[in-house]
Amino acid sequence: MSLKKASLIIILILLIDQISKIYIKTNFVLGEEVKVAEWFSILFVENEGMAWGTKIPGQYGKLLLTLFRLVAIVGIGYWLWDSVRNNASRVLIVAISFIFAGALGNIIDSVFYGMIFTDSYGRVAEFMPEGGGYADLFYGKVVDMLYFPLYDGPLPSWIPIWGGDNFTFFEPVFNIADTAISTGVVLLILFNKKAFPKNEETPKEEASKKDN
Repeated sequence: MSLKKASLIIILILLIDQISKIYIKTNFVLGEEVKVAEWFSILFVENEGMAWGTKIPGQYGKLLLTLFRLVAIVGIGYWLWDSVRNNASRVLIVAISFIFAGALGNIIDSVFYGMIFTDSYGRVAEFMPEGGGYADLFYGKVVDMLYFPLYDGPLPSWIPIWGGDNFTFFEPVFNIADTAISTGVVLLILFNKKAFPKNEETPKEEASKKDN
């Protein structure tokens, strides 16, 4: 698989990710929810840290995470380039492309969104405000909007400890970038043998080793 095709995958994911985020940011108030179905909602939240709503605590946690992401994206980019150069399997290149695109999509939010948007507390954010954005470079928040509460109700009473308590599955709110990263990881797990094939020696190579 060529680097050109891998780049097209990355660009397509980035476009979908950023268009969806900018639309939500400029049309929704923070916390606003639109129910699409009983099991799916568009819910605008902002994530200060890692994927799926987790974060690193502390004053410099956000900065450290953003800097780590920048270093990681360089490593992932090299992995992709090296895999293409060495004619790695198609599934490996596609998986890395998904992971790279997802990581880059969230990096864009973390690095730039604080500078190019106003905050969304009680109002729809303004794009490129004259007075500046809600945060400095590297301190932007990641926009999340996909919410799939597949089940929201009490747990059966026979379950120990938590029986009768309310339970929501699946609770995290995420975005297209998170989905791309997860898809890439799942591809590597499901198609591990195709992604990382073992080098099998030809009969001639085996015979040559026996002779030596």
